[in-house]
Amino acid sequence: MDTQNLEYLTFGGGCFWCVDSVLDLLKGVESTTSGYAGGHTENPTYKEVCTGETGHAEVVQLAYNPEIISFDELMDVFFFLHDPTQLNRQGNDIGTQYRSAIFYKDEAEKQKAEEALKKSEASARYEGKYVTEITKLENFYPAEQYHQGYYEANPTQPYCSAVVGPKIAKFKKHFGALGMLNEE
Repeated sequence: MDTQNLEYLTFGGGCFWCVDSVLDLLKGVESTTSGYAGGHTENPTYKEVCTGETGHAEVVQLAYNPEIISFDELMDVFFFLHDPTQLNRQGNDIGTQYRSAIFYKDEAEKQKAEEALKKSEASARYEGKYVTEITKLENFYPAEQYHQGYYEANPTQPYCSAVVGPKIAKFKKHFGALGMLNEE
């Protein structure tokens, strides 16, 4: 993998098991890492983040090739993957760690994220005002190893069967039709 041409993007849209499992399917996404961002505790653990007291969100940081998949396409995927009108929750996952968030690296990326949010909100895909937080990425902490590629390693785990699997199927149907998925 030629890392010179890669860009990095960090966002949260609910449980990182869901987000991570679908991003790996996209052409141009070279790698994904589940982790934590947006909080005040250094090197938080999953158990600490689950208390809601660290301020962190569950996020996925992805490395992508912008010559294959654009920032705008990734934003379309991001807003498809979760309901950005839900404050601090996605489905039955409730708490600030499940908030909708885009963590930008510089002012240019912040502006692109704000434009993508406005465009998606104007599309009326979701009813209501978006609550997606757009915040400067200060620190990213990779989650524990067992969270990396969790769905692929545990597809029959009850949460994965009930939530992640159906989300992947919906994602494949939509983005496969757009030709954005890697060949399986």
